[in-house]
Amino acid sequence: MEQEGQETARKRAPRWVKITAIVLACILIVLVALVGAAAIVWRNEISTVANFVKVAERNDAHEDGAVYRMDVAGDFYFDDFLAQGGASSDAELIEFITDSITRGLIDMTIEQSEIACSAFTAVTPEGDRIFARNYDFAKTNTALVFTDPGNGRYKSFSTVDLQFLGMDQNRDVEGLINKITCLAAPYAPLDGVNEKGLSCGIFMSYQGNETVATDQQTEKPDITSTTMMRAMLDYCATVEKAVAFVEGYDMHDSAQTSFHYMIADATGASAILEWTAGTDLTDNDGSARTLHVIYNDDDAHIGSREGAADYQWITNFILQPGYYESDDAKPGVDRYDHIYDQLSEAQGVVENEQAAMDILASVGRRSWNNDDSNGITVHSVVYNLTKRTVLWVANEHYGEEAYTFEFTL
Repeated sequence: MEQEGQETARKRAPRWVKITAIVLACILIVLVALVGAAAIVWRNEISTVANFVKVAERNDAHEDGAVYRMDVAGDFYFDDFLAQGGASSDAELIEFITDSITRGLIDMTIEQSEIACSAFTAVTPEGDRIFARNYDFAKTNTALVFTDPGNGRYKSFSTVDLQFLGMDQNRDVEGLINKITCLAAPYAPLDGVNEKGLSCGIFMSYQGNETVATDQQTEKPDITSTTMMRAMLDYCATVEKAVAFVEGYDMHDSAQTSFHYMIADATGASAILEWTAGTDLTDNDGSARTLHVIYNDDDAHIGSREGAADYQWITNFILQPGYYESDDAKPGVDRYDHIYDQLSEAQGVVENEQAAMDILASVGRRSWNNDDSNGITVHSVVYNLTKRTVLWVANEHYGEEAYTFEFTL
């Protein structure tokens, strides 16, 4: 009997092996299907993360952050963002980004802080239109972001401060979670240019007694500071179209601070966008502010001491006449005057992109009379709006090949 039992067990063993093999095969098929589904759902995000690369090393002794390049695959859901009515706060923006990019699995972040910057427009002897900009802040990691969303939207280049996405300024951006978090970069441009030659930049404006944020409250859809910049780069070919777009939204400045903006295009048009209500002493209700546009061809152009000018320039104070009681109340007026002196001497003409970069270098934070906390010019960039080219320098390393980048859209 014992021998018969052993023979029966041996006969049954292959059957159990077959069942186990079938179960394992089913599990494997399910896992492959799940991986395949994830690869389809997140194919653009996977591609973007895979192509996130460092292009310039950090130098902690010099207070330099690293520089990364990000080539964004797909449309990053910006059409959906506007279709839902945009966002009226950083919190709403973060919620949309988290739900759209990571399907709610990983929390994303968008932050902003005080930034002191300079910018100007100019023209070369050949007629090329130039937009030049310094981004002054503190040590941080930076991303050079390339987007080509399709669906009628324009491809563009923009610069993003990765500290505003929660990246530690004292460490390299490493690890999968950090790189996934950086997928929010297209929503946080500080400046950029698109394939049509439209360029834009964001600048602190320090409005009101304690820097009150613009927070319009009408029936219009909502937009935040950097998402407005993204929208202009994605949808607008000219200053005229950009202004018309902005007029259709309620502006909500980020991080409880205030900003103004400069935009320019390949035709030579430029404009400064400001939201104000009253003077600096009374402009303390962000919901009461309205949009004011200062064009470069306006005969009352505030930028020129001697009348209208084809060029514009901007630092960190409101440019509308009568807003301040005196020049002493204007943040960044020293840099503003210096840029004006250099531009006016040549009627707004610069020899080439390098000459424009030289003007930016002359007001770099490490060489300028720096009496505030914004101790570094994190990046300087010259956009040729006619040729759609970019000349970009990291951390005031002017003339150094390892920190200088050139691109053509």
